[in-house]
Amino acid sequence: MKKYNFKELGLENTREMFRRANENGYSIPAFNFCNMEQLQAILDACVERDSDVILQISASARKYIGRELLPLMIKGAIEEIRARGSKISVALNLDHGKDYELIKDCLDYGFSSVMIDASKYEFEKNIEITKSIVELAKEYDASVEGEIGIISGTEDEHTADKTHFTKPEEATEFIKRTGVDSLAIAIGTAHGAHKFKSGEEPKLRLDILEEIKNNIGLYPILLHGSSSVPQDFIKKFKEFSGEVKDAIGIPDEELKKASKSIVTKINVDTDGRLVFTSCLRENLFKNPKEMDLKKILEYPRDEMKRFYAEKITKIFKRKV
Repeated sequence: MKKYNFKELGLENTREMFRRANENGYSIPAFNFCNMEQLQAILDACVERDSDVILQISASARKYIGRELLPLMIKGAIEEIRARGSKISVALNLDHGKDYELIKDCLDYGFSSVMIDASKYEFEKNIEITKSIVELAKEYDASVEGEIGIISGTEDEHTADKTHFTKPEEATEFIKRTGVDSLAIAIGTAHGAHKFKSGEEPKLRLDILEEIKNNIGLYPILLHGSSSVPQDFIKKFKEFSGEVKDAIGIPDEELKKASKSIVTKINVDTDGRLVFTSCLRENLFKNPKEMDLKKILEYPRDEMKRFYAEKITKIFKRKV
């Protein structure tokens, strides 16, 4: 029995959001969170920039918050921005869902969108698993994200040593046979902070994206692992006793090019973690006597909000 309907929580599925983005040539930010301060920062940035948003949560982040608490937390956060007059569309998406039972539980608890990541399996098995989730989600009117190709890196439950670029002809067949609402592809992004080595020039395989576009026309294509890993926050992280190896992300210019094509959702997780934790380290170092958690967490929350607001302006066009 369904515990929550996503509409009761103030959420939308992604279908209309993606349709608007496709038709008007922009992308929707998909920002991950795992606590209240991050959630506030994301929504405040999107309200300020009048941007639709997809709130993303991994299985481990959901467990950290609590399956009973999360839907009420989302409902309260959306009611808060509605009370301030904002009309932005908000979706809640399970990031890298791995199995049927987890995905069903998330749908029962009010998720409006789910990702089934069966990309580690061979092509036919991926189609079979993804199609079963598409059929399940119809009962909830929720949207489903699939993935084809392998995106390298490590982030929460996702780990892969090497990128396997998406083949355009397989992407076309996958979409037709699964009926999936949107598709994440591998064109050079990577999970985590260490996407490229020092000296490398980060470039996306936009030729693959354009071939897919020529094959399928307007359709929601998604990019994971798209954090820019800003070097000023890497410097701050190290300055205040953080340990991180040289980390290079995806340039905003590359993401902007993809956004102008048929990429309608761009995932950003590492940047939020980096900004929040580097500013938290700074705040604790500069205020060693402070024990008021509100004062300790307010600064990193506000800096994360400021960073995301600027990122929306640079990469994601405002809602049309």
